[in-house]
Amino acid sequence: MAESNFVDYVKIYCRSGKGGAGSAHFRREKYIPRGGPDGGDGGRGGHVYLRGNLNYWTLLHLKFERHVVATSGRSGGAKRSTGRDGEDRIIEVPCGTVAFDADTGEYLCDVTEDGQQVMLLKGGRGGAGNTHFKTATNQAPRYAQPGEPAQERKVVLQLKLLADVGLVGFPNAGKSTLLSVVSAAKPKIADYPFTTLEPNLGIVSWRDNRSFVMADIPGIIEGASDGRGLGLRFLRHIERNALLLFMVPADADDIRKEYEILLGELERYNPELMGKSRILAITKSDLLDEELTEALSADLPDDLPCRFISSVTGQGITELKDLLWQELNRETFHDADAIVHRDMDMSLMADDDEAWDIPPEEEDADADADLEFDWDDEE
Repeated sequence: MAESNFVDYVKIYCRSGKGGAGSAHFRREKYIPRGGPDGGDGGRGGHVYLRGNLNYWTLLHLKFERHVVATSGRSGGAKRSTGRDGEDRIIEVPCGTVAFDADTGEYLCDVTEDGQQVMLLKGGRGGAGNTHFKTATNQAPRYAQPGEPAQERKVVLQLKLLADVGLVGFPNAGKSTLLSVVSAAKPKIADYPFTTLEPNLGIVSWRDNRSFVMADIPGIIEGASDGRGLGLRFLRHIERNALLLFMVPADADDIRKEYEILLGELERYNPELMGKSRILAITKSDLLDEELTEALSADLPDDLPCRFISSVTGQGITELKDLLWQELNRETFHDADAIVHRDMDMSLMADDDEAWDIPPEEEDADADADLEFDWDDEE
């Protein structure tokens, strides 16, 4: 699939179905002149659901279907006939999709498993027919309940990639090169910043036919948590990774400072990320001799596992994979699914007015047809 087909952010308009009106019908038979009320209930309106589907890996299919509208319930009929329920609409999304309210930025739901189904909007309840309102003192009620109105909402869907290990670093830190070496993934690699503009996933093989998933997150820059550059697009993918592998090149001016800048951006974006396990990899270590390696090691954080690696020569790659597997299988390992999603700041998101062209209300020809009755039958 072409690179431009990776879509991880869409805005759509959703509307559930309205409930059908109850019927105010009276029983009419040849030898029963006053049969009494027998109007049926209206059908409920269709619901709108989100459902996880492993066969999708982006939100591309929703980019061309911006309006999701469920059908309304039908009106009730004679002989206590209940109207047909509206048809539900199910929005298939890749696992790892998070929904937000587009007007307020409020977090709505999170879909992480295949087949998981979450109700996004509830259809209107159908109205009760006049048979429900008959009493000893009101034996011929000439009214019925209307159906409940539909619900509508503008929704932002964000895809946050599900992976065991996420690569975090500035542009040109060697993230794509590492992924291409340890897995069969073929990300674009070049010697200029922001070569990678969309995340890439790779399956990393380990000993005894075991494996884990690694995500190459596009490089972030200082100020990304405030919306600078494309930082917000990249940072959201880091939220879903279980283990964060920070990557700083050996030729950086200050390795510790670059690591602290990256860590600070993650904390400002979402403080929950500070609970994730972290490992630091010093890339391009083939440029260092043994003396320089020892000097740099003395200045690195003491409480952070570190490895010197080179994707070109293979130096330290096996040791790094062993460390990653060891961290992923610790008993006290952080559960990535327990992340607390913050509400979205809609002021930092670009608005797309075309997404909010609200489709017209569907016409329900028989919505009020069964509310009519023959007054002469009861007089």
